[in-house]
Amino acid sequence: MSELGGKVALVTGGNGGIGLGMAEGLAKAGCDLVIWGNNPDKNAVAEKILKAHKVRVLAQRCDVAEEAQVEDSFAAALQAMGRIDGCFANAGVSQKHGPFHELESAEWERVLGVNLDGAFYTLRAAARHMVERAKAGDAGGRLIGMASTAAVHGAARAQAYAASKGAMLAMVRALAVELARYKVTANSILPGWIETEMTARAMGDEKFAGAVMPRIPLRRWGTKDDFAGIAVYLMSDASSYHTGDSFVIDGAYTIF
Repeated sequence: MSELGGKVALVTGGNGGIGLGMAEGLAKAGCDLVIWGNNPDKNAVAEKILKAHKVRVLAQRCDVAEEAQVEDSFAAALQAMGRIDGCFANAGVSQKHGPFHELESAEWERVLGVNLDGAFYTLRAAARHMVERAKAGDAGGRLIGMASTAAVHGAARAQAYAASKGAMLAMVRALAVELARYKVTANSILPGWIETEMTARAMGDEKFAGAVMPRIPLRRWGTKDDFAGIAVYLMSDASSYHTGDSFVIDGAYTIF
């Protein structure tokens, strides 16, 4: 049920971290891939890694915060790959932590611009394609939004980031209801503390690690490989009746 041969997935931020972990899992299951990233060098490395699994890979430089770039890149991806069966809106940025009353408007707009507006532009383009395809007799599709446990925790000193991820949950649930008639599912993923470039500084801090690690029942940081399985499941026919859900992948941190 997890064989994905003939399917095409778009993974934004797919050139590193969780995005690359999901893309690798999809490639191993036979899924062709489109990955978006801002760094052309990282894109090239990721493309090489994914092509080693003998699937088609298109790596595109795209800033998801720029609406025109998203529209142009999606159109180019469709022309090159023929279709997009699943879209993982994974690209995101962290926030410069600080007191809420000192949070600058520019920082708020930067974080929301990538994490929320970027996800909106990306998911809208994918939804438009999937609806058009369904109306032509080829129904079905997968939309996945990358949220965070910050959406459900009290993420002090990171309100812009938390707001962007909380909004992602609401947007995805609304998509699940609206697009069900086209056999398009929509789900979100909430990572906990995962080892990536974004979190490297925090995890390298002994005080931070000493405070957080005892609160993770599995007693380890998550890795990009922990997201391969959920990506394959959500792209596969096994999840065709599973929609509007939020998958928490955090080593039981949230419930402990």
